[in-house]
Amino acid sequence: MRCAVCSESLVMSEDGKSALCCGPRRHCFDFSKDGYLSLPMSSGGDSKSAVDARKSFLEKGYYEPCARAIVDAMSKYVSSDATVIDAGCGEGYYTSMLAKHVSGAIGFDLSKFACAVGAKRAKREGEENLLYSTASVFELPVKDNSTDAVVNIFAPCAEEEYARVLKGGGYLFVVGAGKEHLMGLKRAIYDDVYENGERADLPKNLEHIDKIVSRHEIAVDGQDDIAALFSMTPYYWRTSESDREKLKALSSLETTIEFEINIYRK
Repeated sequence: MRCAVCSESLVMSEDGKSALCCGPRRHCFDFSKDGYLSLPMSSGGDSKSAVDARKSFLEKGYYEPCARAIVDAMSKYVSSDATVIDAGCGEGYYTSMLAKHVSGAIGFDLSKFACAVGAKRAKREGEENLLYSTASVFELPVKDNSTDAVVNIFAPCAEEEYARVLKGGGYLFVVGAGKEHLMGLKRAIYDDVYENGERADLPKNLEHIDKIVSRHEIAVDGQDDIAALFSMTPYYWRTSESDREKLKALSSLETTIEFEINIYRK
């Protein structure tokens, strides 16, 4: 990692409570009481309630089949001694799984609430090769040409920044919604339902080497889990109250989940 202020290298303080830059100003960044590295010039991101809802939903295993596909894809291309960045890691559900297959992983997210959840899980489960830090995916506090792989899961794809931090021959995994992703949810809400289009921010200058589609059927049980799933989607912000009421009447929901994993090489 590098200093978020002056871009000099970061080193751990002797007491392990801070990261110090090697520049003349010796900028200092403290670890929070929850265990994540708190950097300046990064704020916002998901609220605590949004993070808690996503954590509750994901930990019940609804997305696990697709998460395993991401891990398998990374393991196919990236060696076990690699260092991996999860850019826009959220509360670290996927980061934790990825870290088990490489020597080191760093999860970056704007939300301090998300980083706190991830860091507490890492401490609880003894994941010593895993670090969480607040940062924007568009300004990663990472040295040029230093990272073996970047994983970008349902987060903005900052191609130029990812290309900067990747080593030559490094890999970028961009994960987004497939055509049929959450069609059952959409059918429960809307009268007219369309397939998802290809995301508009896929890389244009990196070499595209593979595309993997992971598609499964799931049954979401209970109003709390249905509401949590809905809150994770972009539809949450643009659905009328009358259409929201349709979901509130459901006690279970069957839907397709479909992840598209696009793989690029620098």
